[in-house]
Amino acid sequence: MTIYLDHNASTPVATEVVEAMQPYLRHGYGNPSSRHWASDGLQNALAKARSQVASLLGCASEEVVFTSGGSEASNHALKGAYFASGRRDAHIVTTQIEHPATIETCRFLERLGAEVSYLPVDREGMLDPEDVWRAVTERTILVSVMHANNEVGTVQPISEVASIAREHGVLCHTDAAQSSGKIPVDVGTLGVDLLTLAGHKLYAPKGVGMLYIKSGVELEPLIHGGGQEDGRRSGTESIVMAVALGAACALAESRLAENPLALTRDYFWEKLYQAFGDQVVQNGAVDRRLPNTLNVSFVRRDGSKLLEALEGIAASTGSACHEDKVTMSPVLAAMDVREDIAMGAIRFSVGFDTTKDDIETTVSALRKVLVDER
Repeated sequence: MTIYLDHNASTPVATEVVEAMQPYLRHGYGNPSSRHWASDGLQNALAKARSQVASLLGCASEEVVFTSGGSEASNHALKGAYFASGRRDAHIVTTQIEHPATIETCRFLERLGAEVSYLPVDREGMLDPEDVWRAVTERTILVSVMHANNEVGTVQPISEVASIAREHGVLCHTDAAQSSGKIPVDVGTLGVDLLTLAGHKLYAPKGVGMLYIKSGVELEPLIHGGGQEDGRRSGTESIVMAVALGAACALAESRLAENPLALTRDYFWEKLYQAFGDQVVQNGAVDRRLPNTLNVSFVRRDGSKLLEALEGIAASTGSACHEDKVTMSPVLAAMDVREDIAMGAIRFSVGFDTTKDDIETTVSALRKVLVDER
């Protein structure tokens, strides 16, 4: 028996995406920049993929820059803005609960002379936009706040954050790797200048992502070379991966109209609460979170040990093990979650293929593990 409840970590590649990739795995081996028969149609395929991504995000095709994944996209946004600013002491505003692709990039830039403000969040993992307003200085070049947290699913008030940044003449970046394909992500509505997307979070393969760069925004390229992607990201384009991301975005857009994820997640919570009552609590903003994300804590239990005991069931915990000592999730720590609650946390993230049987089997397995522990 295997049950996959870790879609926030990575999604299976959708059948529609595999089918779109097939022709370019077999025949699309020419260099897209070449002008001979082996490259015929490749530029058209690249343009179609770019337009599919743009349609999901509500932007222009020329604002889409293909990357190797979400981490590269976020690195490009932060490092590109920093180096383009020409200020060694440039200031960046972010939060304490960002993905490592943002946090570690900020720490790297600090070593070069940048100043970074890591803003707190509340008990639900929510940022107060007023904290952004207070943090911006005359040296601030960029505000980077994730659209939705990967662990607890809390959706941040990005449009308010972007409005504050815009009022101060500062760029705004959001990491939408987790939110894209689960909730509407429209760059015009959000008001951002830069946006990260990761293919393997929305049913495309690993190894492809994109960075939305608003028209007129200048970034220093992260990768220099032949000047592909209109000079913004050098390297011979991978047509098969761009096509995969385009197909995944088209599929995601079609699924947004009738999205069953929230119903599946809520059914999961209902079954958990029926089984365990007050022994289990939810983490994050219950009324403002991703529709597929259920981060729960089994009070006064060890979430990592519970997860290990759930043979065949894939989920995750934000805690980390160092030298046989388990430490609590940095995200839950930033949310000031009590240690006896935080240490029992498990993130279940459902997908479009998750069934009620999957959920009921998981709850039964949890019940057995918790009874055996006693």
